[in-house]
Amino acid sequence: MTATAVFTARALLLDMDGTLVNSDAVVERIWRRWADSHGLDGDEVMKVVHGRQGHASMALLLPDRPAERNLAENARMLAEETSDMDGVIPIPGAVEFLAGLRDVPHALVTSADVALSTARMAAAGLPLPDVRVTAESVGASKPDPEGFLKGAAELGVAPADCVVFEDSGAGIAAGRAAGMRVIGVGPRAGFHRPDAAVPDLTQVRVEAVGDGSVRLHVA
Repeated sequence: MTATAVFTARALLLDMDGTLVNSDAVVERIWRRWADSHGLDGDEVMKVVHGRQGHASMALLLPDRPAERNLAENARMLAEETSDMDGVIPIPGAVEFLAGLRDVPHALVTSADVALSTARMAAAGLPLPDVRVTAESVGASKPDPEGFLKGAAELGVAPADCVVFEDSGAGIAAGRAAGMRVIGVGPRAGFHRPDAAVPDLTQVRVEAVGDGSVRLHVA
């Protein structure tokens, strides 16, 4: 973007991987190993997995495989990911961005489970929001809007008054399906037509407004 866009909201819903935390190194390692073990093209697999729960990605990539096997394999991969924090770092600007939300209603809405989201946020040196919607909280993975709708409900804010921060196609689609505006973060986001896109969170300024809302200045 070459100009500044301004969004007004009453709550923010934040994805984790690719949005607050750069976990691409470990995601690439683990999913490319999985692709190799199943005779799949790693580049094609990486086009699918960002933003989704692992078992949902497996269902797309291996559509004839029983769901029970996907769930079991996903559980093993989550444990592997949770034990591998090599290369997990904050997205530029994430520390300052979250510090600016202390008095702003916000929630983490992630396809990771509790253990993985807790470990990755800690590895990146980021505080966990009080309200968190994780894989255990929903019955359907992004791009289904359930996670974002649950986050808005827990914050007591109407979906139309929320702004989503997302990096992936699945996540952006989920935010749109929830009736929310979406700010895309990082190199993947711009391909999926968010309402605005930034390379990282250094390009977002949070301004509290006296009526309880917040203005987001997106450069």
